[in-house]
Amino acid sequence: MILYNVTIKISEDVHAQWIDWMQTKHIPDVMKTGLFLEKKLLRIMNHDQDGGGFTYAIQYLCKNINDYNIYQDKYSAKLQAEHTNKFKDKFVAYRTIMKVIE
Repeated sequence: MILYNVTIKISEDVHAQWIDWMQTKHIPDVMKTGLFLEKKLLRIMNHDQDGGGFTYAIQYLCKNINDYNIYQDKYSAKLQAEHTNKFKDKFVAYRTIMKVIE
């Protein structure tokens, strides 16, 4: 199993709009690709102390690296561009790929 983790710090002034959009549009669109088995939206509590926004992790679980690579090749650029266009200059993001051991 492969865990695809996207960590995002979102500006306070668009926080409520971002949460709604992630839950109703972006995350469902990622799941509609059929390449991920599960998803989670988590708030990272210890990063909120430094101000300037709220930090979240969005985690997607897929069967194998092949499925993740298909997602990257076919879908990720479009979905990331939608996010960037909607919340330009209001977030920072980084992505991590992890192999599930247990």
